Amino acid sequence: MTDYELDERVHRAVDNFMAGYGCCQSVVAAFSDLYGLDATMAKRIAAGFGGGVGRMRMMCGAVSGIVMLVGLDCGQAEGSDREGKSACYKVVQDLLNQSKQENGSLICAEILGLKGYTKAPNSYVASARTAEYYKKRPCAAKVESAARIFANYLKSKPQLQDHQSAEAEE
Repeated sequence: MTDYELDERVHRAVDNFMAGYGCCQSVVAAFSDLYGLDATMAKRIAAGFGGGVGRMRMMCGAVSGIVMLVGLDCGQAEGSDREGKSACYKVVQDLLNQSKQENGSLICAEILGLKGYTKAPNSYVASARTAEYYKKRPCAAKVESAARIFANYLKSKPQLQDHQSAEAEE
């Protein structure tokens, strides 16, 4: 996969968000096909992570998307595979540390400048996606950041570098 193709996925994540999908849905759906998961199913799996998990303003949905994608990429499939589990945890921690450095927090409420995780009245009701909504929220930028962090992770993987070198030689 080329740098251009990975950059296109970052743009697709932002486009997903601007089309009304949640932060997690937007990030996961942009890469889901790499793991044999169609975009519709990816958006369904990630749907509950919006608004900092069920709009409770906990872990940022875009960050949750990174965690889900890492699981798809390198998560262990056998319960007794402690080495695989540990390797996955390391990747998650590394990428989330990058996100925290870039964005100041992994917590939705903190990113939005809210105090604590207190749910708003009718917190289960999704906000209308209006021009005002997009003006006052940094979410599109956080989706872009999360998608770029995951794309850079994919770029850094040895098998992807080997594939890109082979493409350059052709």
